[in-house]
Amino acid sequence: MRTAEIRRRYLDYFAENDHQIVPSVPLVSPDPSILFTIAGMVPFIPYIIGTEPAPWPRAASAQKCIRTNDIESVGRTTRHGTFFQMLGNFSFGDYFKTGAIRYAWEFLTSAQETGGLGFDADRLWVTIWEEDAEAAAALEEIGIDPAHVVRLPREEIFWDTGQPGPAGPCAEFHYDRGPEFGPDYDPATGAAGWTDEIGDRYLEIWNLVFDQYLRGEGTGKDYPLIKELDSKAIDTGAGLERIAFLLQGKNNMYEIDEVYPVIERVVELSGKAYGSGEPGAEEDDVRMRVIADHVRSALMLVGDGVRPGNEGRGYVLRRLLRRTIRSLRLLGVTGPALRELLPVSKEAMKESYPELERDFDRISAIVYGEEDSFRRTLESGIALLDAASAQVRAGGGTRITGEDAFKLHDTHGFPIDLTVEMAAEQGLDIDLGTFRRLMTEQRQRARADALAKKSGHVDTSVYHALAGELGAPVEFLGYTDATARVRIVGLLSDGQPVATAVAPAEVEVVLDRTPFYAEAGGQLADTGTIGLDGGGVIEVDDVQAPIKGLSVHRGRLIDGAVTLDELGTAQIDTERRRAIARAHTATHLVHKALRETLGEAATQAGSENAPHRLRFDFRSGSQPPASALPEIAERVNLRAAEDLEVTDRVMGIDDARALGAMALFGEKYGDRVRVVEIGGDWSRELCAGTHVLSTGHLGPVTILGEALIGSGVRRVEALVGDAATRFHAKEQLLVSQLSQLVGVRSDELPERITGILGKLRDAEKELAALRQAALLAEAGALVAAAEDVDGVRVLAHDAGQAAGADDLRTLALDLRERLGGASVVVVGGVVKDRPLIVVATTPQARERGLRAGDLARELTAAMGGRGGGREDVAQGGGPEGADLRAALDAVAPSVRAKAGV
Repeated sequence: MRTAEIRRRYLDYFAENDHQIVPSVPLVSPDPSILFTIAGMVPFIPYIIGTEPAPWPRAASAQKCIRTNDIESVGRTTRHGTFFQMLGNFSFGDYFKTGAIRYAWEFLTSAQETGGLGFDADRLWVTIWEEDAEAAAALEEIGIDPAHVVRLPREEIFWDTGQPGPAGPCAEFHYDRGPEFGPDYDPATGAAGWTDEIGDRYLEIWNLVFDQYLRGEGTGKDYPLIKELDSKAIDTGAGLERIAFLLQGKNNMYEIDEVYPVIERVVELSGKAYGSGEPGAEEDDVRMRVIADHVRSALMLVGDGVRPGNEGRGYVLRRLLRRTIRSLRLLGVTGPALRELLPVSKEAMKESYPELERDFDRISAIVYGEEDSFRRTLESGIALLDAASAQVRAGGGTRITGEDAFKLHDTHGFPIDLTVEMAAEQGLDIDLGTFRRLMTEQRQRARADALAKKSGHVDTSVYHALAGELGAPVEFLGYTDATARVRIVGLLSDGQPVATAVAPAEVEVVLDRTPFYAEAGGQLADTGTIGLDGGGVIEVDDVQAPIKGLSVHRGRLIDGAVTLDELGTAQIDTERRRAIARAHTATHLVHKALRETLGEAATQAGSENAPHRLRFDFRSGSQPPASALPEIAERVNLRAAEDLEVTDRVMGIDDARALGAMALFGEKYGDRVRVVEIGGDWSRELCAGTHVLSTGHLGPVTILGEALIGSGVRRVEALVGDAATRFHAKEQLLVSQLSQLVGVRSDELPERITGILGKLRDAEKELAALRQAALLAEAGALVAAAEDVDGVRVLAHDAGQAAGADDLRTLALDLRERLGGASVVVVGGVVKDRPLIVVATTPQARERGLRAGDLARELTAAMGGRGGGREDVAQGGGPEGADLRAALDAVAPSVRAKAGV
């Protein structure tokens, strides 16, 4: 049975049993505390823990998931994959244990001819909590063999969130694959006999979680069960890939119909057999399984809007692709291979996910670009790592320094996980403690400003408690009102709830309703004031929504006091709001004009709408042509001048998609969405932000430029309204001043400046040639001054002030050529106040152990610097003001020590 057919049957079965079929959310998690959707229950967490009311009493889904915490096990076990699909059914205060167990048993054991999966009931086993009499009775009712019910202690079969809140026991369904996969389980041994050793034989395929209790404080599973929940929930998860490899008669998930075609293509590309069982072939099998798994994961991640990067989700994707390329290389496939493998994975997956076919041009461009980039990185990284490894072994060591590993990662983009793997292959390890310290220091420096700006108070339990007390989302009035009468329903100081606060104080305030827009969707928050009836005044500097539906006003109590339940008047800064609204509407115009100019693949990757300016990030595999920006700017300003009406309406998400409304990748949308339209159907986007009434209110829009900001992501920046007008005035003044300086009309400026720059370049080339000639002119005299050191001609020369390292290199190579034989040349000079040296050696000198890279490292160390390079030519330098003479004086002793060995 094909994997897609199992998925279809599951959803059909639960639809027939009155479950709402909920589409899979993207792999980018809707929960901000985790990078990816790691389990089928993630989209339902708010309903399970009770922070949001469930829209339906029962639901079912087939959820895409990514989990990389056990990536090292991929390919080595039968059941570990980074991408997997979780079938789940959920009940929120509806059916409980009896219903959940009956549904699972019926779907697993019903004949395939009637829509079930047809598993042999006699081969199913179930593990339950030893104190769960209700689950035991439900299992007895369905007729399972009592000997196949294994009772486990709480620490082995209980679910909780890791903190006080809902918790409950599980019922896990297992399938006995037979004695060839492990020893028999003896029911007489009870829980003691149910160990990991039999996990491959008694394979878990479906876990039913019964959210039954309210748990208290504690660690691990050592916590009190305070009471039974008033509204209990069911949360189940059945591994689609596990069920598929059982029904397809395979030994592992890598050989099912949605994964194995990639392995078949790798066999063709590498010329190596899969599953031959020959001695030493197992590692090749593991590599092929890793490739098949990672290619599928990359396909699905990029399909859901993730792009390779150096942080967060982007790094996970980049790591998967780089492990793939590295595994291919170890199989002997050194050319570009993802162009062969990605289409195979797409064909295998498109039955379940038809959107992969539609989006494949975009997906493939991103993946192939990353492959090309990393293949170049891999070549240089291998050379650098080999050099570092050789240096360690030469010194009798077994550990590569954390500094070298950090340099490989930070300067050359070589991932630490590959550094560790490749070092291990050479019998070396990495000083990971130092590496992590350096990485932490770098991240702390990079993030300090951003964290200081937006950190707020991170304990969201306080906000969840406030939202629970309110019972409904805070009403947003800002689409129509700039001022509103409000009540203080939440007050925090230093992140903790308080009943009152006295000026001066920094506070966080929750209102029963608000005209303030909380930062979201790229639009900056409103600012303004809250004037309290008791005389207190709060200046609002920021508004955030740490959890859905809760607007938190962060500001300064500058006068009087504030207390819970106090009434007051909230007033936004209307000038700021209008300026932001103009920028936001202009962003929609830029987005639409950009897609009209560059094509539909130029999708939004982020934005910021601030007073008088906008920033729009979009996906593109290449730099737009020079004509694109003027064309986009013209389109935007023509549309603005047409005074197109800007309207909004709320509708169902499916209706919005049917209308073609554009949505942002990775954004979580509810069942009801707001659609903003400009000029009818010309621009239509899902958007909760504020806008002008018509495009005629924008004024001019000036695009400042565009640039690459990350792998496959480019950024357009623009000014709107008054800011654009002021910018044009300054530009005009600048053009006028330039015209006066060079003595031509403004329309003649490009030609005149081009001519001036051409003359400047010619002069620079002439100067460089004269400089080289002057250096080389003294080469003959320098050669005569070379000294003999144990049969090696050695020349150490101070060239004085130099324009750049290239001048020193040219002289060193010329001197090496003139000397011939066994020769070592070291040329030093001062470039921009820093001493530099270039070392060049002949083949005969290298045969005597005189390698340029080694000499450069040793000589630069004499002046407190660093150096290195190839065996024939290398360079290095010291800090500003370092003693170049110390390095040059050390040349002869260093050559004598090495040549005499």
